[in-house]
Parts: sequence; C-alpha cells; structure tokens
Amino acid sequence: MWIDTHCHLDAHEFGGDSRAIARRAQELGVGMIVIPAVARANFDVVRRLAADLPNASYALGIHPIYVPQATDDDLAELRRQVEASLADPNFVAIGEIGLDFFIPMLCEPAMREKQERFLREQLRIARDFDLPVLAHVRRSQDQVLKHVRQIRPAGGVAHAFNGSFQQAKAFIDAGFHLGFGGAMTFTRALQIRRLAVDLPLESIVLETDAPDISPAWVHPGRNSPEQLPAIGAALAAMRGLDADAVRAATHAGALATMPRLAALLG
Repeated sequence: MWIDTHCHLDAHEFGGDSRAIARRAQELGVGMIVIPAVARANFDVVRRLAADLPNASYALGIHPIYVPQATDDDLAELRRQVEASLADPNFVAIGEIGLDFFIPMLCEPAMREKQERFLREQLRIARDFDLPVLAHVRRSQDQVLKHVRQIRPAGGVAHAFNGSFQQAKAFIDAGFHLGFGGAMTFTRALQIRRLAVDLPLESIVLETDAPDISPAWVHPGRNSPEQLPAIGAALAAMRGLDADAVRAATHAGALATMPRLAALLG
C-alpha cells in the first residue's frame, strides 16, 4: 500500500469532504494517512478523524507557525495528551513540530528564540516517550539538526525536505527519513529532483502535505491524499523504477521511522 506520511486532512480547505477523500484515496491504494496536529486547538480534531477512518493515524504537536500564539501551558498539555494517547494505537508520532525561518515575522529574534524553545521541549517529549517526530524544516535544516543532535529523539521525518545532500545525509545519520511530495513533480525544481533521484530510496518517504504542495498536474489547485499514488509513480519514473518498487520501499521506510504505525498496520 501507499502511505501518506504527512497530510492535514482536517484542514478547512477540505470542508466536510475529509472522510470521502480518505475513502477515495483508499480505493486508489493509499492504505494509511498520517494526520499531524498543528496546535492545541486541533489535538482532539485529528484524534477523532483518525478514529473515524480505517486508513488514518495521527500525530500531536505544535507547528512553528502556531508558536507565536502558543503558551507554556500548551506544551504542558501536549505532554499530558501524549502520555494519555500512548494507549491509542492510532497515535504514531510527535508533529508537526520544527522551525520556520521563511516567514518574516517568525524570523524576528524574539520569535526565533521562542520557536527554538518550543522545538526543544517537543523534542524532549518525543525522546521521553520514545516517539519519532514529523519535523518542519523550512529554511532551517541546520538549526533543526543542531537540536536533534543534542536531544536525540527516536528519529522521524524531515518533512518537505529541500536542503543540500550534506544536510540530507546528516538527517539520515540522525535516524531520520526524508519526506518528498508534490514539489518534486515540477521540472524547474532541480535541486529537489536531484535529491529525489540520488538519495537512497530506503531513506525516502512519500507525503502530500495536503491541502498544500500540490503536484504539477494539480497546481494551483487543492492537493489531496488521492494524489499520492501518482506522486509515487512520478518518483518511480524519475528514478527509472517500477512504481511497485517505489511503493514497497517508501512503505517500508514509513514503517521503519514510525514503529507504532507498523504495529497499527500489523
């Protein structure tokens, strides 16, 4: 089966269609969709959505874009909810967490410091409960790596990876897989496409980041987990492989980086 390791299926862009979209994706061979939380306000939302669907699981975390409004109490609540969720087989990771140094407001010194503090605390939660992380690394690969090396969570995924080969190797050496999706389907995305072709296939997992990062044939429309098999086929064509080989390799990679997901799928 195909596994979408990062899909915001609860996003308002899907309206009331999330469940129907997940079912259609399942009919196309997407056997699992990982739905990361982005803030305390949607912890229960992603949990309920995963419970309602036969092909979904979830992660809990505070996204860097939501850090400006977040409080220390939100971090404490995250720790409490993570501990309580360990009994839920649908709970598979800490995420989406990380650093974003693309949005100007988030690059101001005080906000950079707050982002890094929230990242470190969430990495500690992941380490303390032996959970992988879904890491947002937009223009922040080296900074995220610095904190990962210091705190050493149980691996994870560098989501929407767009760094250098050296940074990719550093994440792999730290026990991470690299998330690739619609961005690599654009012929002008030369660096991402080189990475997708030249990195070890066993270190790559697939994702949509839906409703964002639509593939070339959908852009600028709304992305969906239904697109994952075609994204996987595009990667296969780029690497000169059969789509089944890419599906098998990325499926194995997803299970390796998220052991609770492996247990869920049996």
